[in-house]
Amino acid sequence: MIIRIMGEGQFDVKNVDQVLLQKYDNQVEDAVNAGNEEAVRTALTALHEYVKANGQPVADDYLGSSDVVVPYVDATLAEISELLTGEGFIPDPA
Repeated sequence: MIIRIMGEGQFDVKNVDQVLLQKYDNQVEDAVNAGNEEAVRTALTALHEYVKANGQPVADDYLGSSDVVVPYVDATLAEISELLTGEGFIPDPA
């Protein structure tokens, strides 16, 4: 799975701990649903840091699409909500 973090680049996360990745994603979704802007920033920052630290950066010349788009940390709650799918940014495992 390729995750694009807006303004940061694309990261291949197929080899990361998917349970932990989903936990970070769920924290963002829960904070957005609660309308808690401070919690959204904290959770979104943690998700960014996890993906950047554990995912493999995708080469700049990669022409494929991203499976998931994660907004930048300073996005508004409305902008973040637009990118949520009902399962967070990242689809829940089957």
